[in-house]
Amino acid sequence: MSKSAISTAGQVFRELHGVVVTAGRMSKTVKVRVGGQQWNQKVQKVNAYMFLTETYGPWLITTLLQMFTKPKKYLVHDPNDSLRQGDIVSIVPGWRRSPQKRHVVKSIIAPHSTPIEDRPSIPTIEELVAARTQMKETKDARRAERRHDITERPAAAPQPEVD
Repeated sequence: MSKSAISTAGQVFRELHGVVVTAGRMSKTVKVRVGGQQWNQKVQKVNAYMFLTETYGPWLITTLLQMFTKPKKYLVHDPNDSLRQGDIVSIVPGWRRSPQKRHVVKSIIAPHSTPIEDRPSIPTIEELVAARTQMKETKDARRAERRHDITERPAAAPQPEVD
């Protein structure tokens, strides 16, 4: 991949910030909680009658506009197992590592317990792309070698038909 493709892909994806909830239970995987907001269904129904509530005061209108928190949890790929529980991290969407794991750690914003210098480093997006490209090339070479071995085998002699 060229530099321009990597920079363009980096601009397209949305960077999320969250807190590491669990770390160390799964190899190279952490669970990150990211904040979010959601409308309450009852509030949406009351919102249709907003013109009637304006006469009762502004306190009712502010309750109609209130958002309710609904955090999301993501399984995130941590290539070097460098995250600890309580860290504040930045994550970006990456390649699917499993059916549930779709994000990759970009950086540690604020460490919780151990300083960043005492932990394994987090690879950059360019390093991850280079490692993935190298893995794909070696896999393609192994496949080509296997296909070549299969075509070199002598064909089995045809069996005579029995009447």
